[in-house]
Amino acid sequence: MALSRIAGRNGGWTRLLLLSSSLLHRRCMSTSSSRLFVGGLSWGVDEKSLKDSFSSFGDVTEVRIIYDRDSGRSRGFGFIYFSNEDEAKCAKDAMDGKALLGRPLRISFAIEKVRGGPLVVPRLSGTRGEGH
Repeated sequence: MALSRIAGRNGGWTRLLLLSSSLLHRRCMSTSSSRLFVGGLSWGVDEKSLKDSFSSFGDVTEVRIIYDRDSGRSRGFGFIYFSNEDEAKCAKDAMDGKALLGRPLRISFAIEKVRGGPLVVPRLSGTRGEGH
């Protein structure tokens, strides 16, 4: 009953779906301030060299480079875990755009996705069937 009142007041189910999709997106994805995403990695970078490059900023607790399943080659990105958010922020600020083995790094705070969460695909307004 409450949903039909909200949907009716806000102009249809499409807007309600868009609103719920936006809220779900915020709930299922959050930034981890002590975990960094590192893109633009050279194929020659391994976990040890990446850890060595970032250890001067603090306690690096884990480094993961993502590899292609078929070829075993680096996909060019990975994640660096720090023991606290201040160290991660210092590393991000200092290393974003800096070259490592000839390639500039793209660094941001990692977004953590919740696995197994529902996927909601919102419909665009003005599609057939709106208002029914």
